[in-house]
Amino acid sequence: MGELKKIEVVDIPRAEGVNAILGQSHFIKTVEDVYEALVTSVPGIRFGVAFCESSGKRLIRYDGNDEELVSMALEAARRVGAGHFFIIYIRNAWPINVINALRHVSEIVTLYAASANPLQVIVAETDQGRGVLGVVDGGTPLGIEGEADKRERHEFLRKIGYKR
Repeated sequence: MGELKKIEVVDIPRAEGVNAILGQSHFIKTVEDVYEALVTSVPGIRFGVAFCESSGKRLIRYDGNDEELVSMALEAARRVGAGHFFIIYIRNAWPINVINALRHVSEIVTLYAASANPLQVIVAETDQGRGVLGVVDGGTPLGIEGEADKRERHEFLRKIGYKR
C-alpha cells in the first residue's frame, strides 16, 4: 500500500505577456505533437514546452521555438516534477487560439489551466512519485460584476476582436 509523504505548493514562473498552459499527457511523443499543434494553430506563435516522462529514462523532454520560454518550461517542469505533467508557455497568441488544437493531441488526457495569472500547482508526493492534485489560478473573486463591469467586459472583447 502506498504512503503519502507530503503535499507541496509549487509556484509557476511567470513573464510579462506570456500565458501558461498546464496539463497531463501519457506518452513520449507528446512534445513533438504539441509542437506541431502549436505551430499550425497560430502564425508567429512563440512557445516552449516541457514534459515530465514518468517511465523509462524519466527525463524532462522539451522543445519550442523561443529559448526564454523553453527555459521557463524546463524550470517549471523541474519544480513540479510530477509524472506525465507538461507545461507550455506561449507568446504572440492567447490560450483560446490553441486549446482546441491541444485537445486533439491524442496523448493529452487533462488540461489543468491556461492563464497569464499567477499559478500554483498543488503536488502530492508518495513513495512512488509525484502527482498533480490541482492548480490555483489567480486570486479569489472580490465581488460580483455590476453594469459598468459588464459594459467594460463587452467593450474589451470587441476591442480585441473576439466579439463583433
